[in-house]
Amino acid sequence: MIIPAAVSFCSKTVSFDETSSLCSNDVRQKCLDSDVAKLYGTIIDNSSAHGNMEKALDRLGVKLTTPLVLEVLQRLHLEEKIAFRFFTWAGHQENYTHESQAYNDMIDILSSTKYKVKQFRILCDVLDYMKRSNKDAVPAEVLITILRKYCEKYLTHVQKFAKKKKIRVKTQPEINAFNLLLDALCKCSLVEDAEAMFKRMKKRVKSDANTYNVLFFGWCRVRNPKKGMQILEEMIQLGHTPDNFTYNTAIDTFCKAGMVTEAAELLEFMRTKGSTVSSPTAKTYAIMIVALVQDGRMEECFELMGHMINSGCLPDVSTYKELIEGMCLAGKVEEAYKFLDEMANKGYPPDIVTYNCFLKVLCDNQKSDEALRLYERMIDVGCVPSVQTYNMLISMFFEMGDHDSGYRTWQEMQKRGCRPDSDTYCTMIDGLFGCNKIGDACFLLDEVVNRGLKLPYPKFDSFLMQLSVIGDLRGIHKLSEHMRKFYNPGMARRFALNQKRKSMSLRGK
Repeated sequence: MIIPAAVSFCSKTVSFDETSSLCSNDVRQKCLDSDVAKLYGTIIDNSSAHGNMEKALDRLGVKLTTPLVLEVLQRLHLEEKIAFRFFTWAGHQENYTHESQAYNDMIDILSSTKYKVKQFRILCDVLDYMKRSNKDAVPAEVLITILRKYCEKYLTHVQKFAKKKKIRVKTQPEINAFNLLLDALCKCSLVEDAEAMFKRMKKRVKSDANTYNVLFFGWCRVRNPKKGMQILEEMIQLGHTPDNFTYNTAIDTFCKAGMVTEAAELLEFMRTKGSTVSSPTAKTYAIMIVALVQDGRMEECFELMGHMINSGCLPDVSTYKELIEGMCLAGKVEEAYKFLDEMANKGYPPDIVTYNCFLKVLCDNQKSDEALRLYERMIDVGCVPSVQTYNMLISMFFEMGDHDSGYRTWQEMQKRGCRPDSDTYCTMIDGLFGCNKIGDACFLLDEVVNRGLKLPYPKFDSFLMQLSVIGDLRGIHKLSEHMRKFYNPGMARRFALNQKRKSMSLRGK
C-alpha cells in the first residue's frame, strides 16, 4: 500500500530575525505617521500669513527625513503657498538636505494649474537649478542668468512693446522677472527671504518702484508695519513715488489686523509727507473711518471726517455705502445718522442716492425698524423716495415673511405717486404667490400685461410654473402671448436646456 505524501497543515515557520524586522518596519511606519500628523497639524494651526509657523515647527523638535517631508508635501499639495513655506523651513534645518524627489514634488505643486504656473514659474526655475546643482542657495551670477532667460522666454512682450512704440526702456529687462520672484516669495509669507534676496541682488539689478511695492505689500501681509514703513521711507528717499493703491492696501491690511493706531499713523504720513499722487482719497478716509468706528474711537472718527471734507475728498456712492455699511455692521447705526448730519452741516446734505445706500445696508441685514425710521426721515427732510427705495423695502418685508408690511409699502408707493417698475411687480407677484394670495398675484400679472412691461425671462418662466400649478390656462396663454413680443422660441429653448443642465449637475452632486 502506497502511503500518500504527507501534507503539512502547519503555518510557515518565521525566523526570529524576520519577525523583528517586520515589527521594526511597523514601528517605523507608526512613528512616521505620528510625525506627519504632528507637523501637518502645527502647519495648519499656524498657516495664516501673520502666524509664526516656523517658530511653532521649531518647537516640535521633529527630526526631518526625506520620506517625512514628502508625506507632508503630499498632504499640502492643494495649498501651494503653505507647502512652499514648509519646504523652505525644512531646507534651513540642520542635518537635513532636500533630495531630488522633494524638489520634484515641490515644483509639481507650484505648477499644477495654469494659474499656478503663471504665478510661480520663475520660482520653479530657481528650484530646478538648486535640484540639478545640489545646492541650497543660488549664486548671484546664476540668478541673473535665470532672470534673463526667463525674460527672453516669457516677458518678450515688454521689449516688443517698447520697440514698437520707440520707447527707451531705462530699466534692466530682468527687473520684471526679479519682481515676480520677490512677489512669489511674499505671497508665500517668506518676506524675510524676499528681502534677503533683494539686498543680495541690490547692486546687480536696479530696483524700481514695483520692487518696493512688492516688499511693502509683503510686510503688510505679515502684519509688520515697522518694516513696511522702513521700506516706504527708503522708497521715497530713492525718488520713487508710492501711489494711492499702495497706501490704501497697507491701511486696509493694518485695519483688518486690528492695528488701527498704525493705520492712523500711515494716514497721517500720507497727509503730511505724501505727494499729490499719493495724497489720501475718499476711499482711504472711508477705510480709516470705518476702522475707527469699529474700534469705538468716535471722536477721532468725526475729526477725520472733518479733515476729509476740508481737503475736498467727498465720498461717492460706493464710498458712502462702505462707510454706512461698516458703521451698521458694527452696530453703530446712531453714528451713521450722525455722519449724515455732519455731512449736511458741512454743506453736503445727503440726496436720494445716499439714502438708498444707507437703506440697502439696513434692508440687506433685515433691520426693518431702522429701515422704516430712515424712510420717515427721508420724508421729513423732503427727500422724495425713488422706486428703488420702495423695491428694497418690499423685498425685505417679503423675505422676512411680513407680507402685510410688504403690501402696505406697495399701497404707500401708489399713494405717493411713485410708478412701480418691472422689478417692483416681480417682487410683489413672487411675494403674493409665496403667501398664497393667488388672486392678488394674478391681478398684478394682468397689470404687467396691460402696461406692456417686459419681465426678466427667469421670472416669466417662474410665473408660468405658478399659473400651471393652479391650472389657470387663460392666464398662461395671456402671459405667453404678451412675452412673445420680447422673447423668441429659440431663447426659450436655450433657457430650458440651461435649467435642465443645472438640475442634472445638482443631481450629480
